Amino acid sequence: MTARPALVIAPHPDDEVLGCGGTIARLTDQGVPVTVLVVSADLPPLYPADVRGRVHQEALAAHAVLGVTDSEFLDFPSVELSRMSVAELTGGVQRVVDRLEPATVFIPFPDRHVDHRAVFDAGMVATRPVGAGTGIAMVAMYETISETYWNAPGAEPTFSPNWVVDITETVGAKTAAFAEYDSQVQEYPSARTTQALEALALFRGSQAGMEYGEAFQIVRMLTGEQLPWQA
Repeated sequence: MTARPALVIAPHPDDEVLGCGGTIARLTDQGVPVTVLVVSADLPPLYPADVRGRVHQEALAAHAVLGVTDSEFLDFPSVELSRMSVAELTGGVQRVVDRLEPATVFIPFPDRHVDHRAVFDAGMVATRPVGAGTGIAMVAMYETISETYWNAPGAEPTFSPNWVVDITETVGAKTAAFAEYDSQVQEYPSARTTQALEALALFRGSQAGMEYGEAFQIVRMLTGEQLPWQA
């Protein structure tokens, strides 16, 4: 039986690796097709003209490390998503969901980054349980190291994981994939480092009795379909 696909919706190139890299690699190792939908790109006039192409190639290299089946790019302007027409932003995500009919969808937690909030909203609309959404067995939010922890406690949502995926066998693929984002990697002790990613995975694993883990907050999960990690 062919496994139904998973969809990872990323506001920016690298969010998919930061939040789901180990899980993506685990799914693809199990033969599950994974599509990564990158919503935005760094476009002029806010960014130099060559940035989009460079990061696009870094994304493709990172996705190759993880075994991603299909990489899709909407190329909406980054840091401007909240200014876009809601219909245009949500429509771009909805078209991919409708075409792919995924079993599992990963969306960003609505943290301090305004783009993450906009894509969270679009993802929630696109995965609601109507139409193609009725076939989605799970929707889960992922954490993005740095932005997720810059929310104001008590005044904004707090990431509260209730599901941890064992990525002990794939944490190396996660950090190797992030290393492909040469333009995004910073020096430790910045959070945007392979050291910080590995440390977070070690911590999340320790919370669930495994060596390395990746944490998610489940939005909706339906019974009746065996998901890949339940096999």
